[in-house]
Amino acid sequence: MVKKEKFQRAPLVLAIAAASTIAPQVWAQVEKDSIEPPKAQQVEEVMVQGRLQSSAEMLVSERLEEEVVTDILGSEMIGRVGDSTVAAALRRVSGLSLINDKFVYVRGLGERYSSTTLNGATVPSPDLTRNVIPLDLFPTSVVESLAVQKSYSADQAASFGGGNVDIRTKGIPEDLTYSIEMGGGFNSETGGDVLSYKGGDDDAWGTDDGTRALSGDIKSAMQRFKGDLSVAGIRKTLIAEGNQFASEQELQNAAQALNRELALNLNRDISVEKESYDPDYNFKGSVGNRFYFGDQWELGFLAGGSYKSQWRETERVKRSHAFPDERTDTRNESTYAVDISGNLNLGLRFADEHEVESTNLFLRNTDDETAISDFFNENRQISDGRGFRQYALKYEEREMKVNQLRGSHALGPQTKALVPGNMLDWVPEDLRFDWFYTDATATTDIPNEVNVYADNITDPATGETISSSVSTGSRSADFRYTDLEDEVRNYGWSATLPLELSTSSLELSGGFARTEKGRTYQQTQLRLDIFDVADDSILNGPLDQVFDDDNITNVDNDFAFDRAGSNKQSYIAATLTDAVYGKFDWTWNETWRLSAGARWEDYNQVALEWNPYGYTPADPQVPTDPEDLAEAVYAQDDIYPSLSLTYMGSLWAETFQLRFGASKTAVRPDLREITDAIYIDPITDEQVKGNANVRPSELNNFDVRGEWFFDSGDSLTVSAFYKDITDPIEFFQAATSDTNQLREIINAESGEITGVEIEGMKSLGFMGGLMESFFVQGNVTLQDSELVAGVEADAPTNPVREMTGASEYVVNMLLGFDSPDGDHSATLGYNVFGERLYLAGRNGAPDAFEQPFHSLDLTYSWYPTEEITVKAKMQNLLDEGVEIERSSVTIFEEKPGQSFALSAQYKF
Repeated sequence: MVKKEKFQRAPLVLAIAAASTIAPQVWAQVEKDSIEPPKAQQVEEVMVQGRLQSSAEMLVSERLEEEVVTDILGSEMIGRVGDSTVAAALRRVSGLSLINDKFVYVRGLGERYSSTTLNGATVPSPDLTRNVIPLDLFPTSVVESLAVQKSYSADQAASFGGGNVDIRTKGIPEDLTYSIEMGGGFNSETGGDVLSYKGGDDDAWGTDDGTRALSGDIKSAMQRFKGDLSVAGIRKTLIAEGNQFASEQELQNAAQALNRELALNLNRDISVEKESYDPDYNFKGSVGNRFYFGDQWELGFLAGGSYKSQWRETERVKRSHAFPDERTDTRNESTYAVDISGNLNLGLRFADEHEVESTNLFLRNTDDETAISDFFNENRQISDGRGFRQYALKYEEREMKVNQLRGSHALGPQTKALVPGNMLDWVPEDLRFDWFYTDATATTDIPNEVNVYADNITDPATGETISSSVSTGSRSADFRYTDLEDEVRNYGWSATLPLELSTSSLELSGGFARTEKGRTYQQTQLRLDIFDVADDSILNGPLDQVFDDDNITNVDNDFAFDRAGSNKQSYIAATLTDAVYGKFDWTWNETWRLSAGARWEDYNQVALEWNPYGYTPADPQVPTDPEDLAEAVYAQDDIYPSLSLTYMGSLWAETFQLRFGASKTAVRPDLREITDAIYIDPITDEQVKGNANVRPSELNNFDVRGEWFFDSGDSLTVSAFYKDITDPIEFFQAATSDTNQLREIINAESGEITGVEIEGMKSLGFMGGLMESFFVQGNVTLQDSELVAGVEADAPTNPVREMTGASEYVVNMLLGFDSPDGDHSATLGYNVFGERLYLAGRNGAPDAFEQPFHSLDLTYSWYPTEEITVKAKMQNLLDEGVEIERSSVTIFEEKPGQSFALSAQYKF
């Protein structure tokens, strides 16, 4: 049966100390009766009173033992605040900002400067254009804790900028436990009916049943017609195949008929309609146990799964900075999201000397988006009374499958006793050998992304649409199919030998790691254009009628089917990293601690443009020119040192630590960025231009942190950091039309970030009365960044500016309440970031800045019995919206709305 305390098997003194923040009278009683332990009934009372408040203190001991600056967020605090994904939870850590609800910026540095590991191992990314992992993929239900390491140590990968986020999954329980949780909710912006279209029968499970997929007939035609599905391409193949036709017109008619028949294989059941929707609902369940065999052997397991389904409706408005009243883009979008996860952990332990554990994880996150955009640009402005419309359907399924195996071994007395003849007595009992092996695959499947373009007749005063008809010409409809597969194999080992000396202790460690990563990205884009119709009225109907069989095959209509694109969207990439490290950790007189190490890494990367439909020597699938191949590869090997010095004492508090850290690290370009192709960023919908000459960045990192932990359970931490960056990898705006945004990747000349972090926890019991049940926890980050653009930037407006995504401040505050009887708890969480650079302008155009977002969330939990928890969550209570301004003009705005959820959990 699960006890009410949130800590497991904590030492008695730690439990009482944690509880003392709201029960000073109990602490005084313990001091008075310190010779005789309190009775069991008294201890239980202390545990109940300490209940959830001490969840913030649970991981203090690990934090103190870390040799470098590390922040840790436990599952109890994550659950208490109510964040459902790892990305949302990390907003609570000092110095961290959340971008696009997916990526984490650590200490003002972009997502490329932050790395993510799962149980210490590298895992793949399902993001279409980035190496980094979108952290909204991980539900918090599988997380035991999140460790954010902000100072580099040699046992970490050298690709370390702002920090590393290690996602630690839940482990084997000590005894039988099982839980089930069900919940539901809604969002204030999602009301009435939502936009939708006819999908497949398996959409509720987050996977397409083949309805949207590229048909086998079109795939066969790609082979037959050498990737050219145009009428001219079909004519050429028909002639090459030796087909005989009576006349050129008969050949032309045959080619046109084949072209239109191929178009009939597209999924054209794409009419956008309004329909009712179901409220949010979710389900979670888990079961685990540990079995004991004799005195030495233990075998355990933990299995769990979750399902979540929700609808979200948003309105997004974009405006031209120069003509905000004439050139706008209003997009109404409905998204049906399905999240599924499953995990199975197995563990075997012998005498606390040998342990082998496997983690098997499956994650699926699917967004089915339906949108209508009405927009005006330099070609048609609001006052013209004519505009454009775009219907957009996008079904994106992201999956990750992870299989991990880890082991830890020591030749202790129990192991040595198994070997006859005392043959292993010479081996130090404290020598520990650890190893790991991870094989993981991440995929993104967009079986069909459809865009249909239309012409609008509008009110020239308001821009409201009066009528709309599908466009004719070379831009009517396109159908895009995308497949990404990212595979990672990561394995290695480490050995640790602790040595106890007369007045000091020394720990020696070293190890090896190899990471092999391969990625394939294939994009196929088809277009179905309408050049002429016999009856214009057919263009005004529902989309499935505009593109029905009769209209396409009607010889009086001029429909044309073809493959679109420049053949540069697809690519193949791979990396291989071998690393060896060594370090020592020396503690003198339990007062001074010196840790130092170095890591050698040999890094190799290749990225090749891939044309899956290249069938001739003149148009090969991959480049064959030696110069192109040489530009597609780069290799780098270097040594990355780290140093950490810690003083441990009792300055002002019972426990005090002062840390200093220094290190050298590198940040490398993403896989696709070393090609010169122009591609569309799926997060920003902007064009991005790669750069074959982009170089890795080198960082010199310096940290100082002071930590005070008081007897009352209060704490205070003050950190200062400085990062000097050579050749920082940054996006700059490039020349393009007013309608499109083009960003290019280059190496700026230099960059630096300086900052201070202040965080703490304080019980409000000193205020007396009811306030003994309240506590405050929070952190504030103040920072300043500077980027020198250098000669490679294309006419930047500001040659010296802040770094992209950096903000001057980040604030996180929590007001917590724990009722004295332990039956109620509540948390009010506040998060805000300062204005941060979104896009740097060029040729005098101003920079664009994302405005502060004030997030206020409330979570309330009720514990009617020891096994049942009822939780209510209210998020974005201030109903804030996302805004981007350019010289006081709001060029982007979107309201995520307020979310409300209610859940009930039974846990034994």
